[in-house]
Amino acid sequence: MFRNKNESIVYKCTVRLLEDADILECEFQSFHRGSYLVEYICEQLEINEKDYFGLRYVDASKQRHWLDLGKSIIKQCKDIDPFLFSFRVKFYPADPFRLTGNGRLMLYQQLKRDLRHGRLYCSIGEAAALGSLIVQEELGDYDEVVHIGDYVSSLNLALRQTEALEKKIMELHKKRQPYQDPSVAMDEFMGIARGLETYGIDPHPVKDHRGSQLYIGINYSGISTFVSGKRSQHFRWNEVHKLNFEGKMFIAHLSYTDASREPKKHTIGFKCSSNATCRYLWRCAIEQMLFFTLPNSQHAAVVSGGGFFSWGTKFKYTGRTEREILTESINALRKQKMTNSEASKRKASSVPATPSSPQGDLAQIRKLLRNSYIASDDYKHLNLHSGYSSLPRSTMSEPLGNCHMATTDSLGNIVYSNHPHDVMGGGGAVQIPSLEPVSEEARLRASSNIDNLHQSIATIGNGGEAGEYYLKGDAIEYSAPECAAINNLCEGRLSHQSAKSKRNEYHSYAQQHHAYASACPTVSDASKSATQAKGVENQYDRQNAANCAKGVRKFRFLNAFIPSFLFVIFAMTVSAIVILESESEIFERIRNMPEMISLRYQYYQPLKEYVLQKFGRKS
Repeated sequence: MFRNKNESIVYKCTVRLLEDADILECEFQSFHRGSYLVEYICEQLEINEKDYFGLRYVDASKQRHWLDLGKSIIKQCKDIDPFLFSFRVKFYPADPFRLTGNGRLMLYQQLKRDLRHGRLYCSIGEAAALGSLIVQEELGDYDEVVHIGDYVSSLNLALRQTEALEKKIMELHKKRQPYQDPSVAMDEFMGIARGLETYGIDPHPVKDHRGSQLYIGINYSGISTFVSGKRSQHFRWNEVHKLNFEGKMFIAHLSYTDASREPKKHTIGFKCSSNATCRYLWRCAIEQMLFFTLPNSQHAAVVSGGGFFSWGTKFKYTGRTEREILTESINALRKQKMTNSEASKRKASSVPATPSSPQGDLAQIRKLLRNSYIASDDYKHLNLHSGYSSLPRSTMSEPLGNCHMATTDSLGNIVYSNHPHDVMGGGGAVQIPSLEPVSEEARLRASSNIDNLHQSIATIGNGGEAGEYYLKGDAIEYSAPECAAINNLCEGRLSHQSAKSKRNEYHSYAQQHHAYASACPTVSDASKSATQAKGVENQYDRQNAANCAKGVRKFRFLNAFIPSFLFVIFAMTVSAIVILESESEIFERIRNMPEMISLRYQYYQPLKEYVLQKFGRKS
């Protein structure tokens, strides 16, 4: 009814594929999320494993971002004009051969691109082997007539493609076995690439606590640091306890077991070039960790990053995890095997089954039951269970020998008998006398009980204590419902108001009850009238409770939250000043933490200098 005007606007975007020359034009609307665009592109490219891929874009400040699948496209890219995305492999699987079809082809193109841009860093020998496989896949088998001179120099294979590297690539290409399918070279290329330390690594430039330049890489195995192209540190995902960032500082909290099998905790920090770069690194690390470690996406909680003195960031993982993808593929294979086995069993069991029910004997038994006369004594000796389970059963399947026949005695009471002859006449017909709902003696007893009830009520009206004593003494003469009614009338009422005001209420109630009892003189009516009296009493109790509740003061959240919040801020500020200004050895370990170092140099020290300058000018 109230539709936004921007919902009808259609936006156009350009998506660059893994080959620079390949471009795909797409359309979306303002309410579409990132998952819509990724699913559309994977559908156009016929990729089944869409969860391993993503879209990357660059904002106005030249900072790269991954398109969030759970958020609106237009809100994420509001500063981009025109809309330009790059389709890339976001999560590199530990086994590249898990992908099938065009998904594996896209992963192969991504690895070629990584080698060409220097992300897939390797030695010269490994680069030559990978280059020869690319030449085999693109140019085919070596031919002396066609492949002459420096035919490899026309291909862009590596970042540092020297003449020595091209010669080694041509030598290995000549030694390749001819008449091979291009897919064989692709599989061999991915087999070599996944064994490298830089497989699936997107290097992020950072500095350590000494100021040395290094690179952080994140993939399926964990977080690694690289110095001069070689891995210097590696933290597996099971050792990473928490990831956070504070300003420009990327912080990793580690918990591991040393050589002596003792659990230890360690915190390590890396400084990025800007706050936006640090936030991007933190988000990439969180996404990689959740995708490769969570059992399913339902266990994904909202992850918050950023310290107290910086702009906080919250992230919610969207999409399936790798374990969910593997579980789904395994279940599909099991179903396929089950269908194949069932089909083979159907072919094997081609002999028709013979009928197991003797239809002739069954018809003969039914005819015998219809035409024969069976006496009541013969029911016990008749055995119809002749091995045929298909006989129709009646609604009264229990034999008459176990039935309980109901009769009445001379006083009108119901008597049950296990023997059918006791209730049958001479001709075998069952004789059931006419049922009397209430005997005359029971009716007289009920009327006398009601008169006693009226007398007790009148006694309560004339004298409170005497009537109460009379009811307590003669309560044993009445039935349980009558005692409950009398007790309900006597208890609880005299405690709320005076006896004089209640006496009038009881007289009016007794008159109404007498009129009602004369119309329907039964024992159950007395209990009904007592229930009505109890309802009046409950109404008075509810009114008193409502009057008492008016004086209770309501709890307000702001009245309790604001003082607590101010107290926490004050306590944290005082604690931070004491820790940063004191030179005690007790707080030395806390002062050396990456969070405290970032707090000191980014916030506390500038704020302190500003305050000193202000007070210095006034003095």
